[in-house]
Amino acid sequence: MYEKLYFENPNGKSFHYLRYVPKDVNGKMPLVVYMHGAGERGNADGSEIDIIAKHGFFEHIKKFDSEFPFLMVAPQCPSDEYWGSYIESLNKFLDYVIENNDVDTDRIYLTGLSMGGTATWLWALDNPDRFAAIAPVCGQGINWYAHKLADLPVHAYHGDIDSIVSVHESVEMVSSINRKGGNAVLTLYHGVKHNAWDYAYDQKMIDWLLQHKLSDRKKDTQ
Repeated sequence: MYEKLYFENPNGKSFHYLRYVPKDVNGKMPLVVYMHGAGERGNADGSEIDIIAKHGFFEHIKKFDSEFPFLMVAPQCPSDEYWGSYIESLNKFLDYVIENNDVDTDRIYLTGLSMGGTATWLWALDNPDRFAAIAPVCGQGINWYAHKLADLPVHAYHGDIDSIVSVHESVEMVSSINRKGGNAVLTLYHGVKHNAWDYAYDQKMIDWLLQHKLSDRKKDTQ
């Protein structure tokens, strides 16, 4: 199961978060940072923290007691805020997680859905060298900054009839990255609306994420 914890940041934003630690820990662990959507924001007192497990890999843990081969954390955004104003504090949070857990810093991955998919794009655009790979799900990026992600493994996911966040947001980001020399991938779910997460968070995503290492990317760019 997962733990409910609190990240206190004296010089920025503080927030509650979930942490999952695999049962069979053998040395340093890959880390997956999961960013939830707008519907999973919660009260400042942390009383609604479990709502994060409504979707994504935390849903699998809560409903099916699934086990994963990586450490996973999921910060919760307060109900009256949005992830875009949290990037600086999220970087401090990531530093904190690394300092207080046995993290393999060569294998840190970022994913999120809807508002969290947008956060995945924005955080990676701001700090592309922090992550070995990212997997934004039905999020919105800034395609004129896409050159910053040309060296970062990207796999985006989107429903092709999404009326909340247009599929063109993912199409434009992936196309822009690849025009700058990247190798981004987009999985489209035909006939799927704004619930691409129901299909994206599966073993294929896990396998895709875990194959990447930050050190391999740095070697390729030298």
